[in-house]
Amino acid sequence: MTTKIFVNLPVKDLKTSVDFFTELGFSFNPQFTDENATCMIISDEGFVMLLVRDFFSTFTPKPVADPATHTGSIIALSADSRSEVDALADKALAAGGSFARDPQDHGFMYARSFQDPDGHIWEVMWMDPAAVQS
Repeated sequence: MTTKIFVNLPVKDLKTSVDFFTELGFSFNPQFTDENATCMIISDEGFVMLLVRDFFSTFTPKPVADPATHTGSIIALSADSRSEVDALADKALAAGGSFARDPQDHGFMYARSFQDPDGHIWEVMWMDPAAVQS
């Protein structure tokens, strides 16, 4: 069995989040979409569940952190090239995302970060395949 990953994120306004990520080129599974949640497809094995904050809070006894003021996670996405990193980060900023930090260029690895409309930090990164060969 292939392991899939579902990252769950609280959002203030589901439509705003869907519009933002649609601008970045992501699609959504209508089978898992209603007024409380949607399933954003990252890849065949990776998904992000965008959950309205009140609905998200039903899954945990802990208080839900405000991503606009606290970092609870950084979601990293791989890209096939440095230019793909730049293209996705630029799209995010043009679609209403905000700057998160300066680009990180380590030669063999390049990354840019942005915040989505709720303040969740996303990092898009490329790594030279030769650097990760065993």
